[in-house]
Amino acid sequence: MMYVAVEDSLNQSMEEVVKRYSSLFRLPPYRKVLFLLLPCCFGAGILSAIALFPPLEALINGLILGFSLFLMNLVFDHIVSSLILDQDPIYDFRRTAALSLFCWGLWLLFIIVGFAVAMLVRLCLLGFSAVLILRLIVFNSTSSMGSIRLILASLLQPFPCIIPFLLFWAKTNYLIFLFFVFSTVVSILASFFLISLLNDVGEQTLDIPSLSLFKAFLLNWIAGLNAPFEEFLEKLGEEKDVEVSLIKFGASKPKAIMIVPFVHPGPFKNVGSSLLPSMIKTALEKELNCVACVPHGLLGHEFDLSSQAQNQKILNRVVESSNFKATEAQATPFIEVGNGVATACCQIFGEFAFLSFTLAPKTTEDLPQELGLFAQEEAEKHGLTQCAVVNAHNSIDGIMSTQKALNALKATAAKCLEQAVSLTRSPFEVGAATVMPKEFSLKDGMGPGGITVVVVKVGKQKTAYVVIDGNNMVSGLREKILSTLKSMSISEGEVFTTDTHSVNAVILGGRGYHPIGEAIDHEKLTANIKEATLAAVTDLERAKAAARSITVHNVKVIGAEKLETLCLLTGRVLRKAKKIIIPIIAATGLLLMLFLTFV
Repeated sequence: MMYVAVEDSLNQSMEEVVKRYSSLFRLPPYRKVLFLLLPCCFGAGILSAIALFPPLEALINGLILGFSLFLMNLVFDHIVSSLILDQDPIYDFRRTAALSLFCWGLWLLFIIVGFAVAMLVRLCLLGFSAVLILRLIVFNSTSSMGSIRLILASLLQPFPCIIPFLLFWAKTNYLIFLFFVFSTVVSILASFFLISLLNDVGEQTLDIPSLSLFKAFLLNWIAGLNAPFEEFLEKLGEEKDVEVSLIKFGASKPKAIMIVPFVHPGPFKNVGSSLLPSMIKTALEKELNCVACVPHGLLGHEFDLSSQAQNQKILNRVVESSNFKATEAQATPFIEVGNGVATACCQIFGEFAFLSFTLAPKTTEDLPQELGLFAQEEAEKHGLTQCAVVNAHNSIDGIMSTQKALNALKATAAKCLEQAVSLTRSPFEVGAATVMPKEFSLKDGMGPGGITVVVVKVGKQKTAYVVIDGNNMVSGLREKILSTLKSMSISEGEVFTTDTHSVNAVILGGRGYHPIGEAIDHEKLTANIKEATLAAVTDLERAKAAARSITVHNVKVIGAEKLETLCLLTGRVLRKAKKIIIPIIAATGLLLMLFLTFV
């Protein structure tokens, strides 16, 4: 049971990371940025003018100053995004402008306080320094460009914007210029000191600078670049041997193939093995010219692959092992056994079993390999040579009850296998089809593998195995789909998801992804499943089956411990930042205020 507790903890840590990172991307659209920037600039201009001129003159001069600030901001935001950070995939003009908006919000706060306490010039200059520090920290924390470009990008907004203020104040003495030199040096030192302390957290924890990891994550989230992040995962990874089960159905030519890799399709988006189910499906359909599907095995995030190179190891081995002949000509009917907590479904082809588990309508998340080993031992007791075990992963409704769930799953496995081997085996037919719903996207929770249906007919019984390329599905949808299948004269069936994490970390808020049926219209989904099922039934013909289990050696996986440490690193860095940022900013502000007493 330690596995399930660790897996629950890891899933919670990953969801917490997604929530933290999601908050970084809630930037307003560009038009709204401009709309909000106008009152900031004009507010700063008018307040500055009121402090220096009579009312009517103050209004006119304030509007001129405000317009000058707004224009300066637009021009230099364009320069920063198109010339200084032009090779940076993160900083387009919208994001550069959004950063300037936040800077102006901070600067305006200093100006308002300065106006209220009759220290406008000094507080405005202090606000200039605060903006400079903020830009230095943000650019150095998020951009992968060189230090010189990052310093230039940081300077090329506050410096041009301070010029209209100086003209209005008629402040051009040498102390002002010395302040700007002093402020720039102090700001650069303070920001780099802060960043160095934050990087130490990652260095001490994982021997990786915290902000380098953060930048790699941003490059993936914003620009879809997986290589920078995977470089770190490769460094953290450990080599393991992983198993893959293959079940092949053939007639005069291959009809369908089911692949159950004991590799977790994570951790998110296009990183690691997140896309592995659809990659395997595509590769085998091209190799065998038949329908392929990849239901989820019994394991969790401790078997996330670290990079695309590791994916390729799995793909190469699976493809080269797929050209075996189907020889088993008989199968039992499909059988389902439940005990009120867990449900096991089983069908035996010749001397091997295909067994699946679900806790639906309760949450069915990642299940431990311990359950698969138990099922294999039970199968061998009944004289079966092999047992391909699948986690249906087809219901999400809160947190899974650990000990009770595993005990119930083992009980249903033993009973289901016992009943299945007692059934008469008969010739069978197989048909398969895939539909790729164009109306569903990754943001809706549908992976690129679409919906695959494999129909097995034994006697009068038709069984449909529905495999959806998604990460789980909402509670109750499985039962709705099975009811729809029964209305089509499909006697039995089960619904699987691949647990693809290609849909993870592509939306903001919540858990960072939509399970199947949360954003997808149920009627449209069932219509697509009906289409695939009808095509599979039309494709039915007498078939044979065969199973094979292969081992892929020395595959690098991230490992649960390292992955959870990686997830917890975000919280540690934030806690460190909260502890050090106030003392650093206070010391910096004190130095600048002391200097300003001479201005």
